Amino acid sequence: MHEFDETRRTGARASRRRIGRGCHDGRMRRFVVRAIVNAIALWLTTLLFAAAGQGDGVRVLPYRADDPVASVLTYLLLGLIFGLVNGVLGTAIRIVAFPLYLLTLGLISLVVNGLLFLLVAWISDAIGFGLVVDGFWWGVLGALVLGVIGWVVGLILRPLSGRDQA
Repeated sequence: MHEFDETRRTGARASRRRIGRGCHDGRMRRFVVRAIVNAIALWLTTLLFAAAGQGDGVRVLPYRADDPVASVLTYLLLGLIFGLVNGVLGTAIRIVAFPLYLLTLGLISLVVNGLLFLLVAWISDAIGFGLVVDGFWWGVLGALVLGVIGWVVGLILRPLSGRDQA
């Protein structure tokens, strides 16, 4: 339980701050945990594709292939890029394309997520390492698998993000 301190009252709204937390409200921790969730989900997605014999469809190329630390850092960087692209550009696209979401009963989200997945692959390729996707449909399938795995991993790691479990 957190104790709350009443700091000021403006009309019907009262602004509250948690005692001892300072100016930190947990957004940075949630962002870092989300980037780690994306990295783990991407790693599991590439393992799943490799285990299914389709490792060429979606794969990750670390900046040094023989170094496990480089592989981990590559997945973390890709998780960060995916979080930024999905958080900024994905949100804007979902707002603008809301009528298409209604018209297609949400199926357009598969296409949007596939295109965002391809954009992350393009950005990482421009950097010189990272995610490799061999076409649009691999991007759609990879985004779908990544979304499901990310949701499951997010449920497991949710207590680390500091969110209430209500």
